[in-house]
Amino acid sequence: MARFVYDFTEGGRDMAGLLGGKGANLAEMTRLGLPVPPGFTITTEACRAFLDTGGEPAGLWEQMSQRLTGMEAAAGRLLGQPDDPLLLSVRSGARFSMPGMMETILDIGLNDESVLGLAKVSGSTRFAWDSYRRLIQMFGSTVMGVDPAHFERAIALLKDLRDVPDDMHLDADDLAQLVETYKNLIHLETGEYFPLSPAEQLRRAVLAVFESWNGERARLYRRREHIPDDLGTAVNVQRMVFGNLGPDSGSGVAFTRDPATGRPGLYGDYLADAQGEDVVAGIRNTVPLTELGRLDPRSYARLREHMRTLERHYRDLCDIEFTIERGTLWILQTRVGKRTAEAAFTIAAELADEGLITPDESLARVSGEGLARLMFPRFDSSATSEPLAHGLPASPGAAVGAVVFHSAEAVRRAAAGEKVVLVRQETAPDDLPGMIAAQAVLTSRGGRTSHAAVVARGMGRVCVCGAEELAVDVEARHFTAPDGTVVEEGTVVSVDGSTGAVYEGSVPLADSEVMRFLESGTDDETAGDTHDALVGDTRDALADDTCGKSAGDGHAEAIGPVGAVARALTRADAVRRLKVRANADTPEDAARARRFGAQGIGLCRTEHMFLGERRELVEEMILARTDTERERTLAALLPLQRQDFVGILEAMDGLPVTIRLLDPPLHEFLPDRTELAVRIAAAEARGDLPAAHDVELLAAVSRMHEENPMLGLRGVRLGLMIPGLVAMQVRAIGEAVAERTLAGGTPRAEIMVPLVGDVRELRIVRAEVERVLGEVSAAAGVPVTCPVGTMVELPRAALTAGRIAQEAEFFSFGTNDLTQTTWGFSRDDVEAEFFSAYLDKGVFPASPFETLDRDGVGRLVEMAVAEGRATRPDLKIGVCGEHGGDPDSVHFFHTAGLDYVSCSPFRVPVARLEAGRAALAGTDVSDSR
Repeated sequence: MARFVYDFTEGGRDMAGLLGGKGANLAEMTRLGLPVPPGFTITTEACRAFLDTGGEPAGLWEQMSQRLTGMEAAAGRLLGQPDDPLLLSVRSGARFSMPGMMETILDIGLNDESVLGLAKVSGSTRFAWDSYRRLIQMFGSTVMGVDPAHFERAIALLKDLRDVPDDMHLDADDLAQLVETYKNLIHLETGEYFPLSPAEQLRRAVLAVFESWNGERARLYRRREHIPDDLGTAVNVQRMVFGNLGPDSGSGVAFTRDPATGRPGLYGDYLADAQGEDVVAGIRNTVPLTELGRLDPRSYARLREHMRTLERHYRDLCDIEFTIERGTLWILQTRVGKRTAEAAFTIAAELADEGLITPDESLARVSGEGLARLMFPRFDSSATSEPLAHGLPASPGAAVGAVVFHSAEAVRRAAAGEKVVLVRQETAPDDLPGMIAAQAVLTSRGGRTSHAAVVARGMGRVCVCGAEELAVDVEARHFTAPDGTVVEEGTVVSVDGSTGAVYEGSVPLADSEVMRFLESGTDDETAGDTHDALVGDTRDALADDTCGKSAGDGHAEAIGPVGAVARALTRADAVRRLKVRANADTPEDAARARRFGAQGIGLCRTEHMFLGERRELVEEMILARTDTERERTLAALLPLQRQDFVGILEAMDGLPVTIRLLDPPLHEFLPDRTELAVRIAAAEARGDLPAAHDVELLAAVSRMHEENPMLGLRGVRLGLMIPGLVAMQVRAIGEAVAERTLAGGTPRAEIMVPLVGDVRELRIVRAEVERVLGEVSAAAGVPVTCPVGTMVELPRAALTAGRIAQEAEFFSFGTNDLTQTTWGFSRDDVEAEFFSAYLDKGVFPASPFETLDRDGVGRLVEMAVAEGRATRPDLKIGVCGEHGGDPDSVHFFHTAGLDYVSCSPFRVPVARLEAGRAALAGTDVSDSR
C-alpha cells in the first residue's frame, strides 16, 4: 500500500515535492526544535491519486487515523472530546507557494457539545462560539459549496442590528445566534446539515483541500506563475493553537527582511486577540510587528531569536506565521518569502556579503524579469502635487489608471485596452483576475502582509495597502479622500507603491535609478562606491541583532538596488558563455545598446532605413520601367545607406554588426490600394483628370498585390528578382567599412541574407556579395571582407541546415518568423482572434511569440545547430528574434549551444543577466525562491 501520511518528525525541507512547501518546512522547523504545534502531512501523491480517480485513495483514512491516534495520545485528549476537545486545522500546502489560492479550514472537531467544553476549559464562552462560527463558515463555503457571500451578509446584518463596527464587538450570545444562522443557511443552500461528527469533518475537509487544487482561482494563479497543473497539493493537519483568547494572545506574520525593499530588519504585522486568517484578510488593521515588543516583550524576544535561526538556516528572507496563545509563542509556518524585484536584488547581494550564500547563489536568486521591472519608470517627484491619501507601500513601482471597484470591471476594462487601478477595502482570493488585469491595487485596510500585498508582490504589481484615510464604498463605486474629494469609478489616479502615496490624475514618469545607472554607469546612489565600507557595518549590526536592526533603529545603510544590480550583472558577465548583442537600426540605438553592455549588433534591419523622405526613392525604384531608371534610383539611395552604416559601425567600433539585407514585402513602401482607388475615383467624379503619378502607383500596387505578402516577394527573393538591389546595399556596406577603416576604426560588418529556404538562393547572392566587395576593395585600396550568413526563419532552412552551411559563415535564427511558419500562424491575426482563448484553455502555457516553443520551434533550432556545425564546425550561430531577450528562452539558447542572443537595446541587461544564470544551470546552485 502506498504511503500517504508523514508525521512532522519524519520529513524535511528536501521533501517539498512530496510534502509540499508548507509540510516540508513544518518538518524542518520541527527538526530544528522550534515550537511547532504537532501534526502530520498528507502527500501530494495522495492528492494526485484523488484527482485521477475522483475518490479517496485506498488506505488514506487508515493512515490518517493512525497518526491522529498518536496526536491524541500526546495531547491527552481526543478529537472533538466533549469536555476538553482536541481541535485541528487543515491547510493546503503545494510545492510552490500559492498564497490565498487554495483552502484552509480551522477548528475541526467543534460541534454542539464540544463548543461547551471548549468554553469551560478556556474560560471564555465568547472565544468558544467565535471558533465554532469560524469552523461553520469555512467548512460551509470550502467543503459544502455555499457562496461565502451568504455568510458575510449574515454577519453584516447582525453587526448592523447590534450597531457595532466589527465582529470583535459581538458577544457570546450574538455568536451563538450566528452559529444557528449559519447552520440553517447551509441546510437551506445544500439540503444537508452541517456534520457534527469530528471524524467526518476531518475527512471531508482533507478531500475539499484536494479539490481546491483545481479551483478556478488556483488554476488562474498557476497559469500566471507558470506552475505545472499536475503537481497537486499536500494537506497539513495540525493541532490548533489559538490567538483569539484575549489580549494576551494574537497572531502575526513576520519577515526577516523587508520584502518590499530588502532592507534588513524586523518587518511584519501583528493583531492581538485574532486568528492568523484575520491578519492576512485585512478585516481589522494590524499594528507593526515592533509593537509586539511593548505588548509582550518575552514573546517578542523569542520570535526574534527564531527568526534569526530560520534566516541563517534557510539562508534567505523568511516569511513566518506565528500565534501567541496566552503568552506562549507557536511558529505555524515558514517559507522563503515572496519579494519585490528591488528586494530580490538587494537581499541576494547582502546575503552574499554576509557570507550566507556564494556569489553564484546570489546570481541564481535574481532574475531578468525582476531586472526589467526595476528598469520601469517611476513618478517624477518634482511634478507631484499634494496626495489624496497615504497608505503602506506594499509593492513598489508607479502605476496610472482609471479607478475600478470590482474585479470583473477591472477585467472588462483591461480587455478593452484601458489601464485600471483596482480599489477595494481589502482583497480576497476571488479578486485575483482583477489584480492581474489592473496596473495597481489600492486597499483601505490591511498591512504589508495582507492578501493584497503578498499577491501583488508576487506578481510584480504596484500595491498600496491600509490607506485608512480613504472611505471606500464598493457598492456606490467611489471613495472619499480625507479632504472630502469624492473619486468616482473611471477617475484616473496615480499610485506610488514605493512611497504609499495616491494622487489624483496622471503624474508624469521619470527614469528609474536603475535605468539611469544602466544608461550612464553612475547614479545618485553611487552604486557600490561605498559598498565595501558598509558591508562590515551591516554584518556587525546583524550579529548584534537577531534579525538585523529594526526599521528606524539607525542601522547602517545597506547596498541598494542599483548597487545590487551592478553586482549581479558583473557576476553574470563573468560566468556567462552566451554573448549578448542588440537589434539596432540607427547610430543612436547602437550607442545606447553599447552603453547597456551589448557586444555587437545581431540585427540591423535595412528596411528601416528606407522610411521617411527616402520612401519616395523606393517608390521610384519599384515604378522604374527600365534598368537605367532603376539604377538611377539605386544610385541615389547608395550614399544615404552608406552614411547610415558608417554611423552604426562607428558606434559599434571593434564589435560585430550583422546587417540584414532588405526584407519586408515591397508593397509596404507603397500607398494603400484602397486609398489610391478612392482618390482616383473622387477626381474622376469631379470631372478632373486623376494625377498621372496616382494612376501609375495604383497600377504598380495592383500588380504587386499579394494575398499573403508575408510569404510572398520578400527577403532573398527581392534580391533575386530586382536587379541591382543586393549590389547597392552591399556596396553601401562595403564602402562604409572602407571609410571607417581609412579613418582608423575597426569595423566588423557581417552581411545576413534573409528568408533563405534553399542553399542555391544563398549561393547566388553570396557570389554577388563577393563580386561587389572585391570592386569596393580595389577602389578604396583597403581590403574589405564581410562574412556572409543567413537568417534561419523557415522550417525548410532548419531542415536543410547542413547544406545551407556550405555557403553560410553564420546562422541567425529569426524566431519571430520561424514561429509563424512552424505553427502556421499569422501573428497579428491570431493574437487578435484566439490567443487569449488558447492561453485560458491551457493549449499554450505562454505565448510562443514571447517564450520559445521548445517542442516545435526549439527542436528545429537544435536540428539546425547540429547539422550546420556538422558541415562547418566553426559556424557562428545566434538568434535575433524577440526571444533573444526573453529569460526562459535565453536558457534554452544556452543549452542549445548558440554563441549569442540579440534583442532590443533595453532588453540587453536582462539577456546578460539570464545568460549568466543559464551558465549556472546544472551546478550546485539552488534558486530557493
